[in-house]
Amino acid sequence: MKVIETEVKDVYIIEPQRFGDSRGWFMESWSQKKMEEAGLVYDFVQDNHSFSAEKGTLRGLHFQKGEFAQAKLVRCTKGAVLDVAVDLRKNSPTYKKWVAVELTPENGRQLLIPRGFAHAFLTLTNDVEFLYKADNYYAPQADRNIIWNDEDIAINWQLAKYGIDEVILSDKDKNAPRLKESDVDF
Repeated sequence: MKVIETEVKDVYIIEPQRFGDSRGWFMESWSQKKMEEAGLVYDFVQDNHSFSAEKGTLRGLHFQKGEFAQAKLVRCTKGAVLDVAVDLRKNSPTYKKWVAVELTPENGRQLLIPRGFAHAFLTLTNDVEFLYKADNYYAPQADRNIIWNDEDIAINWQLAKYGIDEVILSDKDKNAPRLKESDVDF
């Protein structure tokens, strides 16, 4: 397993080792022992799996606040996504900074996102399946979001690069507040 630091403090790209032959390949997608050996200690308690039918679907920027905050280990098992993590920790040296990583089944990359971050992904193909582990249970009363194109965060979604004219959003994400209007408390 390869652990790669990103420009945003405490966010890591995880590249599991693959073993393959003429039949296909095998990889260990999660090993608590190997993560702890790398100094990354998480107790994941919930797995989530989503499906997005259309290219250009954007889910996020999502987070849970307070005691219900979640760390996540995310990966794409079908299709391709641009995965984004935004540091919402006010005392962090990378506050309001973001990292964007392409995740595909072919590159096998995963993104490890600690508590105190907003998370989003943009589908780059049709028929995307996305998996993530969370270290805290979903709590609807703590569920929050920030608008995907907030000017204070200024994520470069690279829509033209990926041939996306317009993003597809849920009503929840269309009506999300701006960061300065949110009740984020990290």
